[in-house]
This record gives sequence, C-alpha cells and structure tokens, in this order.
Amino acid sequence: MWMLLIKSCVQELEFGWRVIVGSVIGFFGAAFGSVGGVGGGGIFVPMLTLIIGFDPKSSTAISKCMITGAAGATVYYSLKLRHPSLDLPIIDYDLALLFEPMFLLGISIGVVLNVLFAEWMVTLLLIIVFLAASTKAFFKGIETWKKEPIIRKEAARRSTSYDTGGEEVTYKLIPGGPKNDSTFTNEVYKAKEVSIFDNMYWKDATRLIAVWIIILFLHVSKNYAPTCSTTYWILSLLQLPIAVGASAYEAVCLYKGSRAILSSGDAVITWKVHQLILYCCCGILAGIVGGLLGLGGGFILGPLFLELGIPPQVSSATAAFVMIFSSSMSVIQYYLLGRFPVPYSLYFIAVASIAALVGQHVVRRIISIVGRASVIIFILALTIFVSAISLGGFGLADTIKKIEKGHHMGFDNICAYNP
Repeated sequence: MWMLLIKSCVQELEFGWRVIVGSVIGFFGAAFGSVGGVGGGGIFVPMLTLIIGFDPKSSTAISKCMITGAAGATVYYSLKLRHPSLDLPIIDYDLALLFEPMFLLGISIGVVLNVLFAEWMVTLLLIIVFLAASTKAFFKGIETWKKEPIIRKEAARRSTSYDTGGEEVTYKLIPGGPKNDSTFTNEVYKAKEVSIFDNMYWKDATRLIAVWIIILFLHVSKNYAPTCSTTYWILSLLQLPIAVGASAYEAVCLYKGSRAILSSGDAVITWKVHQLILYCCCGILAGIVGGLLGLGGGFILGPLFLELGIPPQVSSATAAFVMIFSSSMSVIQYYLLGRFPVPYSLYFIAVASIAALVGQHVVRRIISIVGRASVIIFILALTIFVSAISLGGFGLADTIKKIEKGHHMGFDNICAYNP
C-alpha cells in the first residue's frame, strides 16, 4: 500500500493538450479568483476532473494546492500595499482575527457534514449558495458603481481645497454596507507601496499563525485516530475552545474599544454584543459551507466583508489572507494522506501563483485608470456565478450517473468513513 501511495505522489508530469488547456483555464480562474478574493476552486475542480482527467478526490486536493498558491501570491502582493483611502495596511488584521478562528472551526464542522451528506445534497446546496452569493455581489457592485462618481467628485474637490499640487488621487473612499448612517472620514489619502516588514502587524499575524498551528495539529492527530473513537472526538472537540476563545478575545477588545476595525472608513463604530455574535456566527457559517463544498470559503467571506462596508480592495486582500490559513491546512492534510501527485501540484501551484500576481497587477492598473474599485465586485460576482455553473453542472452530471447505477443516495455513516 505504501508503495502505491509513494507512486501516486511522485507521478511524473506529462505535458499534452489536456495540461495546456487546463493551464489556460486554471490561469484565468486563479487570476479572477484572486482579484475577487474567492480562490477559484469552483473553476479548478471541474477543470482538473473533466480536462486533466484526475479522479474527484485528487482534483479536490490539487484544487486546494492551487487555491493556496493563488492566495499566497495575493497576500504577498497585498502585504506591500496600503489601504485605498486611509493610512492603514490593505489587509485588515482585526477583521481577520475576528473571523479566521471561527472560520477554521466551521471548516472542521463542514468536513464532517460533507461525509454525512449525499453528493446530490452538496450539489444542490452549492448551486443555491453560489447563485445567492453572486446575485448579492452583483447588486452590491451596481450600488457601489452608482456611488463612485459622487465620491470621486468629493475627492477631487477636497484635493483641490487641500492643494495637493495636482497629484493624482489613485484610490477613492467607497462607503457602503450596513452602517450608511455613520459619519465617514472623507479625507483623501494617497495609497502607496511600502516595505512588507513595515506594513505587517506582527503581533496580530503571530496570533493567527498560533491558532492555525494548534488547529492543524489537532486535525492531523485526528486523522491517525480511529473514526468515532474517544480520542477522535476529544481531538475534534478541543478545536471549539481554541477557536471560540481566540475570536471571543478579539470580540471583547472590539466591544471595549481597545481595538477597532478601521478599514470601513467609519469615524466611530460602537459595537453591540449581538453584532459581534452575529459576525462570529457568520464566520462559522462561511467555514461550514466551505468545508461542506470542499472550497476555500472566500465566496462567502468576500460578499460578507462588502456588506460590512469594507472597500473592495480591502475585502479581497483580507479574504485571501484568511483563506490562505484554511487552504494550506487542507493541503498539509492531503499531502500526509497521499491524495495528490506532487509534480502536478507544484506545476499548478506555480500557474495559480503567477496568475494571481498578474491579475492583481492588471486590475490595480485598471482601477487607477478608471477610478472605479467596483470592478473588483463585478469580478467577484462573475467568478462565483461561473463556479456555480461549472461545479453545479459537474455535480449534477455525476449525480445522474450514480442514480442510473443504483448507488446509495441518502445520508452516510460518518463512523464508517475511512479517510
């Protein structure tokens, strides 16, 4: 068995028309996915299965590798950028600290539900969630598109009154979300690139990495315990106090005012207990849906961040930052289980990483020229919609084949599952 596992992991990369076509589709999927902050898994899985010819499990594992590569490249690119309108990093670390622990917990729950649910149930949920998310993002893009001329005129007026010497204002403040009655700081800030070391909040990043390491250790240890054994459930339940404790600490700091989510542009935000609980629950829900569907979860976080009033650039960068923790955790587990051929994975990671960097650079240039960051929202909506069509169609076709062959289509027993 171990020889078969090693042989599977070291399968040689063979170039042909399938790999070339798959590379082109993967490139555009990663480019659009990285810009929207959704990862692109909804495009990668059908491509790897239908075009390259991998089995569904290997396709899911390699897709996670591609999502990790694209998210890593996006985060690297974003770590050098400042907020589009405020003197802050473009990645909102407080937002990540609030959502990431609960997001990882939700993924663990989603993986269990993925085993329990029949594939047709997962496919139906995928289509419903993706279409709802893409529709919501599309209307959010239209709303933002209508606001931008007003904001641009206001920014130009203030730029003239403050005598900026004719310097072009590359980015504009884009208010929105549920706090439209708040007072916005409409000061114009010239976004720029800075050193990664100067732009990173090291204490916050260390906390996020610590939570990731602990939950990863529990995940890996759980894989070596018999399913449904006492050890299995203890290791599973230990994730609860770790994730809840980390997010609760951030929530308490936000409630007391010792920390603040400033990237929305609000002058003052008075956090309510029910708001913080709701957002934490949304983080769990995003993780559950992501784990259940085998995706990164960015298609939930992206629209959610936009609804919180976060500018599109910050939403995309922060979603990718959160997503890199979840996707990399899956990649490590899949590697230990021997689920993917390493040469193919490394190749497609390179394709996704390059595509993400190209996509970020091109879209940033477009935003600088047209002055409309809503482009990111429309790309987000398009990527989610295409993912719904591709993954949904692929899932429906597979379900029909299984029905014709008389396969079991009901709930499965998790205790009989052998990873």
